[in-house]
Amino acid sequence: MTTVSLIFTVLNEAQTIPALLDSIAAQTRKPDEVIVCDGGSRDATVQLLRAERRFPLLVIEAPGANIARGRNLAIKAARHPVVACTDAGVRLHPRWLEHITAPFERPRPPHAVAGFFVSDPRTPFEVAMGASVLPMADEIHVARFMPSSRSVAFQREAWQAVGGYPEWLDYCEDVVFDIALRARFGEFVFAPEAIVYFRPRSSLGAFFRQYYLYARGDGKANLFFWRHVVRYSTYLLLLPALLSGVASGNPALQLLSLVLLVMGSAAYTHSPYRRLQRQWHDLRYSERIQAALLVPLIRLVGDIAKMAGYPVGVAWRLQHNLAKSGQCIDARTEQ
Repeated sequence: MTTVSLIFTVLNEAQTIPALLDSIAAQTRKPDEVIVCDGGSRDATVQLLRAERRFPLLVIEAPGANIARGRNLAIKAARHPVVACTDAGVRLHPRWLEHITAPFERPRPPHAVAGFFVSDPRTPFEVAMGASVLPMADEIHVARFMPSSRSVAFQREAWQAVGGYPEWLDYCEDVVFDIALRARFGEFVFAPEAIVYFRPRSSLGAFFRQYYLYARGDGKANLFFWRHVVRYSTYLLLLPALLSGVASGNPALQLLSLVLLVMGSAAYTHSPYRRLQRQWHDLRYSERIQAALLVPLIRLVGDIAKMAGYPVGVAWRLQHNLAKSGQCIDARTEQ
């Protein structure tokens, strides 16, 4: 059986780390080692990690390290040929490691396996949040899927071949890493049963900050350019034009504009509402109404956050283009 190193990074995760450690201990397939890189926690995170006795665990302390740097440090310390990667703030399905490493037992093992993660809500707001932003497994297009590093596994040699995670990025580093793996080795094998439970953001403020930072990372890494162009065009050109049509006083134009607005809104919220209906079974009727009303607001706040963050990242990229290239070379040289 192929041996596996499980790695993740932490920063001030004393409140969430016990659930993750419990879920690691409950795995049907045990990791051969667990390596955690702490980025400078000021709470009890490191003490909780060092107190773990149920499985072999190495703690690397690297104050100031971002997520990419922390992952690279943990993987460099790994002793086994397959690396499974997850994240703080989640819990693992008991068979997660079993499912995500099973493809590596094939006669011709893949270079990388994409697991999946699902919403783990505690409140009606979080149910609406999960339905609004997290796809379900049957929505995934395997040929285009790029996994979150909350749930991914790869051969250590593949990580080394692409230069590891890009340490010049503070967000979206896993997307850039995925792109590099796909360009070098082809599609990920998809293991939808390798499930990680991820709690959505619990407030609009926290959600705005999350998506602002994601979009800033897109701008820094020059990711998803046309998606952002479509978003800006929709909000800055198409939506004002339709609202002007509704207010124009021309009955035919008003009707056409109103119909297009209704159709656009329905298309915009169709997937979130379809997910919500599949996820709200534990909610009371009044909570279901609350969650349904929140979906359009969450989508709107997310789009505003992206439109605010993306140009900040683009400006950074333009200002640091030479420095960024040098850092990429440094990151590759270190491996």
